[in-house]
Amino acid sequence: MALRRVLANLLDNAIRYGASADAGVDADGERVRMRIDDRGPGIAPGLLEQVIQPFFRVEASHNRAGGGNGLGPYIARDRLRRQGGDVTIANRPGGGLRAEIALPRGPSAKAPPVT
Repeated sequence: MALRRVLANLLDNAIRYGASADAGVDADGERVRMRIDDRGPGIAPGLLEQVIQPFFRVEASHNRAGGGNGLGPYIARDRLRRQGGDVTIANRPGGGLRAEIALPRGPSAKAPPVT
């Protein structure tokens, strides 16, 4: 459930502030990585880490009346770190942002038997 909320928040932000969202997943033997790319203007490099701090908004125009209180990325990072993962935000070459989630790959879950 927590991962669903993290993904929903990051997708919502990509659509709201970046006009669109493209998502992808890849995995290796140790980690699963999910990425969400948008096509917005990006963020000034000096603000990339701040955007994950509580109550931080890139623009003053992003206020509670317009949606959001500046907690989404912070909560996403907190929830992921509790599971041994993390989220990073970076500008993409050519414009837009990439939010990348990395989680440790756990043992394969077995589906319950069908009766």
